[in-house]
Amino acid sequence: MSVTDHDLEHAGLRLGKLLDSQRRTIATAESCTGGWVAKVLTDRPGSSAYVMAGLVTYSNGAKQALLGVKEETLDAHGAVSEPVVREMVSGAVRAAGVDVAVAISGVAGPGGGSEGKPVGTVWFAWGAGGASTEAAVRHFQGDRDQVRRQSVLFVLEAVTEYIERTSSVS
Repeated sequence: MSVTDHDLEHAGLRLGKLLDSQRRTIATAESCTGGWVAKVLTDRPGSSAYVMAGLVTYSNGAKQALLGVKEETLDAHGAVSEPVVREMVSGAVRAAGVDVAVAISGVAGPGGGSEGKPVGTVWFAWGAGGASTEAAVRHFQGDRDQVRRQSVLFVLEAVTEYIERTSSVS
């Protein structure tokens, strides 16, 4: 799947309008996407009303220091794992004091993959931390740019759906 700048812009605008209309705030905790989700969200004028922080925690040390990811979790599961992205969401919510956060950790390539986690493997989480957090893994195809683009689009759409679902329950 080829993801264009237009696709990202559209998904970012949709999420931004939803956050703005519900007066909700968001933070991002990104590894392999290097702040791209935060960039897409802040492309919209007025985004400071709902984007509170964008944390690029590329190294395990940064995940621990900035987000409170436990060393034991990293040792047991590796950075590209469900437990780690769940802890990243909780840490981002806590650090930024937001309503919702997204987290991404993956292997964008071209190197760094393994048999268990090949290039294109990306873990995502989104939610308000704790039991409300949802997670998913995807295995994307393409070069580094396309893996990252697909990751950004996926999480923007997933958190939009999450907010729509949880706001109708509230």
